Amino acid sequence: MEPLALPALVCALAFAAVHLATPYLTFFKAMPRSRWLSFAGGVAVAYVFLHLLPELSEHEATLAEGGDGRGIVVYALALAGLAAFYALERMVKLGRAAPATGEASANGDRSVHGEEHGDDRIFWIHITSFALYNLLIGYLLLHREEGGWLSLGFYFVAMGLHFLTSDFGLNQDYPALYRSRGRWVLSLGVLGGWLLGVAVDLPEEALIGLFAFLAGGVVLNVLKEELPEERKSSLAPFLLGVAGYGALLIAL
Repeated sequence: MEPLALPALVCALAFAAVHLATPYLTFFKAMPRSRWLSFAGGVAVAYVFLHLLPELSEHEATLAEGGDGRGIVVYALALAGLAAFYALERMVKLGRAAPATGEASANGDRSVHGEEHGDDRIFWIHITSFALYNLLIGYLLLHREEGGWLSLGFYFVAMGLHFLTSDFGLNQDYPALYRSRGRWVLSLGVLGGWLLGVAVDLPEEALIGLFAFLAGGVVLNVLKEELPEERKSSLAPFLLGVAGYGALLIAL
């Protein structure tokens, strides 16, 4: 078993706890958007730009030494991660905007089970995509390119806060479905990723690709939570998260 398998399991369990506890974190539900959520988004962005991307740059240079053009694939996969989650968000938004086709209730309203923002189908597309995203994050707890306790700690803090912002958005969009099903699926996803990390050891090039894809996904998922006007984000805490965590990453 990997030397850090047990600490990584503790991190995975903590990630699962974030998913399960999100509906009960009432102090994050204030509008305008809680400053803590904007701060958490800033931390995740700082981690991507000051830790993940520099690592990817080093690997790109290593792969480019082969002269076969593989180096550019690193950035192409980061772009693919961003594009994949952008496409998912567009599909979800279009699905919510489509005329309701579900069976109406006796008083003419949509079924409460379908939520006010979309039906079960849209919810399951959204939550399944994030469960696979969690599977990747859980797997990389054990297989980051830079090993050791410090690297695990930085990864844990950044991804834990990232989960907090993305879960809060999902809980807002699908309050009943997220509480009854979604949070359990996401928890199983990240724990399944840890288990997969214990059982499967991918080659270095595959790990580089996974980290690149994750970097693009994190950037898109943070920004889509922070930028829309209806989220009522807080600029100063976001910048504080970027600057504070960024300074810590640079110093260490």
